[in-house]
Amino acid sequence: TPESFTAFSPSDVVLDCEARGNPTPSFRWVKDDETLDLDLIGEGTIRADKNDTLDQYHGSYRCYASNTLGTAVTQTVHVIVERHPVLQNQQKIYKRASEGESLVLSCSPPESSTPPHIHWMDRRMVHIKLSERVTAGLDGNLYFSNLLKSDSRPDYICNAQYTTAMTVLPETAVSLTVQPSNSVLPGRKPHLFTPSGFRSSVLALKGNSLTLECIPSGLPTPKVEWIKKDGNLEDTTGEVTNYGRWLQFESVDQSDDGEYQCRAHNEHGEAKHSYTVTVEAAPYWVKEPQNLIYAPRENVRLDCQAEGIPTPTITWSMNGQKLSEVDPDPRRSVKGGVLKLMDVEVSDTAVFQCEAHNKHGSILLNTYINVVELPAQILTPDGLQYRVTEMGDISLKCETFGSPQPHVTWELQDSSPLLSLPHVSLLTDGTLQLFNTSRSDSGKYVCSVHESNISITAHLDVYERSVILTSPDEVRADRGSTALLHCESFTDPRLKHDRQIVWRKNGLKIQESSADDKYKLNTLLSPPDPPTDLSLSEADAHMSITLGWTPGHHHNSPITAFIVEAREEQHTEKSRWRWEELKRVPGDVREVELLLHPFCTYRFRVTAVNELGPSEPSQVSQEHSTQPAIPSSNPTGVHSESKEPGTLVITWDEMEKRLHNGHGFMYKVWWRKASKKDQRWYFNSTSSPPFVVTGTGTYTPFEIKVQAVNAIGDGPNPKEEIGYSGEDVPLEAPGGVSTSVTNSTVIVKWNEAQNVRGLLLGYKYQEEEEEQSERVVEVRGSKTSHEVSGLKLYSVYDLSMTAFNSKGQGPPSPMHRFETLEGAPGPPASLSSESPTDTTLILTWTPPVETNGILLGYIVQYQQGKNTQCSADQRITFCALFSAPPTNVTMFFGDTYLNLSWVPGPRDRNYGFHIKYLRKTEETWQESELVNSTQGFYTLMGLEPGTTYHLVILHHNNTQWEQILSEMPGNFATQGWFIGLISAIVLLVLILLILCLIKRRKGGKYAVKDKEDKEVDSEARPMKDETFGEYRSVDGDEKRTDSQPSLCGSKLGSDDSLAEYGDSVDIQFNEDGSFIGQYSGRGPVPHGNESSSPASPMTTGPPPPLPPVPNRPS
Repeated sequence: TPESFTAFSPSDVVLDCEARGNPTPSFRWVKDDETLDLDLIGEGTIRADKNDTLDQYHGSYRCYASNTLGTAVTQTVHVIVERHPVLQNQQKIYKRASEGESLVLSCSPPESSTPPHIHWMDRRMVHIKLSERVTAGLDGNLYFSNLLKSDSRPDYICNAQYTTAMTVLPETAVSLTVQPSNSVLPGRKPHLFTPSGFRSSVLALKGNSLTLECIPSGLPTPKVEWIKKDGNLEDTTGEVTNYGRWLQFESVDQSDDGEYQCRAHNEHGEAKHSYTVTVEAAPYWVKEPQNLIYAPRENVRLDCQAEGIPTPTITWSMNGQKLSEVDPDPRRSVKGGVLKLMDVEVSDTAVFQCEAHNKHGSILLNTYINVVELPAQILTPDGLQYRVTEMGDISLKCETFGSPQPHVTWELQDSSPLLSLPHVSLLTDGTLQLFNTSRSDSGKYVCSVHESNISITAHLDVYERSVILTSPDEVRADRGSTALLHCESFTDPRLKHDRQIVWRKNGLKIQESSADDKYKLNTLLSPPDPPTDLSLSEADAHMSITLGWTPGHHHNSPITAFIVEAREEQHTEKSRWRWEELKRVPGDVREVELLLHPFCTYRFRVTAVNELGPSEPSQVSQEHSTQPAIPSSNPTGVHSESKEPGTLVITWDEMEKRLHNGHGFMYKVWWRKASKKDQRWYFNSTSSPPFVVTGTGTYTPFEIKVQAVNAIGDGPNPKEEIGYSGEDVPLEAPGGVSTSVTNSTVIVKWNEAQNVRGLLLGYKYQEEEEEQSERVVEVRGSKTSHEVSGLKLYSVYDLSMTAFNSKGQGPPSPMHRFETLEGAPGPPASLSSESPTDTTLILTWTPPVETNGILLGYIVQYQQGKNTQCSADQRITFCALFSAPPTNVTMFFGDTYLNLSWVPGPRDRNYGFHIKYLRKTEETWQESELVNSTQGFYTLMGLEPGTTYHLVILHHNNTQWEQILSEMPGNFATQGWFIGLISAIVLLVLILLILCLIKRRKGGKYAVKDKEDKEVDSEARPMKDETFGEYRSVDGDEKRTDSQPSLCGSKLGSDDSLAEYGDSVDIQFNEDGSFIGQYSGRGPVPHGNESSSPASPMTTGPPPPLPPVPNRPS
């Protein structure tokens, strides 16, 4: 029966009452001393009707289980009914206090017979952090010893957990505001929130839990110490918990009784409280009466003792009725907890109840007294083994029970009654005593009850006494030499545990020890000799035989075991004969009974074993053949292996031939449909599995069994198994296919397939991405839902379901289409970068492989590195590089200017630098304006002809490029030789013009060939004739190097120079290749250009060539 409990609904009211008996007991329930009208035959459980009101089940219940032999009673069960705790509507509470003050937040949940557990939490269901300063009390309140500003919060919530009702009720939140103090907080001596007063008394029950509590207020936060005033706290079961505020006893013991004191103290004072704990105890048993069977005219004594504080009162009842209410009987007496029944009769059979109670509760025991008139019985077990040494005494037990007291007789098997022997006597309790035994007393003894066929056997082994076979001879030996004393003894091998060899000198025992190594005791050991004299005799039991033997010599090591082996020869080929261990018996056994199989031929042998190992096997016994019999067992592993529809294939494990037990062995196969229990069995016989039954339908369950039979008869009734006829493919597809898509995962659901026509192994569904690949997923078992992951986002899938069994798949369901949602796209397929300038990075990428939706755009993120060292991740390599001024500079100079040109490197762009130059006659360096490395050239203006210059380009105070010009050239246009040369050329041209005019006037004409020759001569004029003003040969130009640039510069009109550096300069030529505008009046601009964009390689040039000859043939 259950313990007392609280019910919150009719479904909670379940009162179990179980009892066993013969005849089957009936049950009745008593509620508040009134018998309930219930029909409870065979089951004593009360279950509340859901239509009944809960209040009507409140009360105390007791169950009575009765049959013709008596009535048993349960303890009283108290049922308490309550309504489920309900949260009351409350307004939010606002509290305001000052920093340093003490405060209590109250918690008043609905009351219950089982008090709730209180948890202080916030709105997020996180526990309020407790400490010495903030403590939750046993009453559920939250105590602040002193407030801090951090205690302010709007959601102090008291949660009441009702474990019995499985309910948690949160109270209305308390909003606490702690106002800060701008002054030094004054200290306060401790004061106890709880308990009040200076002394309390507590009553605790042994085995229950107890908590003593002291929660103080004060500033600073007080410490709490506990002591036991009348003893040591360490000697109790109490443990200080809850930051010192509780003294807890998990299971109160009598030693916990006494006076305890808590002391709360800080620097301003202290507060104390004393608890007087009184430990009492509900009743508990110290001695319980036993259920016993008694014979008529015997005396019964039932002793029932209980203790408790206060001392419990013991009352006796019989069959649920108090003895004070039962008719008095002079044979029955009660004194304290002892009930006596004298000279009992069969009618005294009853169940007696012993109940102990005090103010803390009650306990009850049922004791069954069965008085029966039984025929004689022997209570001593059959087949006991007794051992004794020759000339010793032994008692053979034969305890009996019966009414009247049975009389027994003893006899030695195949011998005369023993009581005629002088050394044998029989005691009144049936014990046979033998004195001064000899080896002739060994054998099987039989104890029989007079005038009945009841008997037991006892085996007596009389061991041989140990004897000295060879005693030590007298030995003479020289001092310091070795003397050997030889002693040979015999001890019965069965006395292996008692065997000892002791040497004595002058009556004192000689010990072998490290302190005196003079004596060495050597015992020669070896495996035993094999047993001899194997004998076979028919045993009492059917198909059994008794094998006896005589042990061989043990060779000073007791025989510990005998191994009995057998060889079956009738049903085994001679080449496959092998010995099998049948039994292993202790070393003191001389014969053993063996159970054999029918219709077999056996031979036996025995091996002795001691601590040195086994002996050689004994000689093989004579053969022994057993008679045939009906099979004693049936084949195992009966099951169906049907493959085709309409057939039932029954198979099993074949039995060994030695289990056939006779001639004409067959298997009888039985079958019938499992759906109709009353249908008759069909059977047929076969010599081996399998057996095929036709016309059975598709996957129909059958009861099947296989029985072993031979010419003598049928074996035992076999156990039925369930088998099935052959399967066929399912006829119907699963219906109700639906999907639920989340990201790249879909949950597929379907209805269980019908008409499977076999054992459903599972389902397969084929999912196919629209116009893409497909896959088949197999779901084993009878599940009707499955989750598939790894789908592509933003894709369309078609899905169909099929059921399958061992024969294959059924038809597919109609295609079910579903779409996956858009998701985040994958990363771009590739990313590359190019840095055309020092401050520019061009990124190039390709679209992602998986867009997973409609691509809206890209987000480019970058981060500046923390160092200038190259670093790499998995996709792209980043390297911080610095620009620098040019190092490979080419020069071209005029009278007062110098053109410098260079090719910027791939990373040497947009770098500003200065060109420093120094005249040979001066000591102060001059500096050009800021030059950008990207423009590729610079013109240094305002130089003096015929002057040596030193040019330098610096980078971080290091010389990046350096050149010394030996001397700037003078202005040859003002030289005398140049003026004379020009005058001669002009004169020569005038003469030629005059000659041409004269010739035309004469009307003469050029020959065609002459004209062509003149044109060819004009076109083949060397380039150097057109580059007037150069004073170096072409070969000299080719020999210049970058480190030693030519003072003359490159050729005027160079295609390479114009193509590389003149992209933004407009340079014009006349028909004869001369520059236009060289004398356009532009004045020199000192130290640089007027524009930051690339310009012509020079701003002023050398004097122009002579104008072309007039009337040149075209």
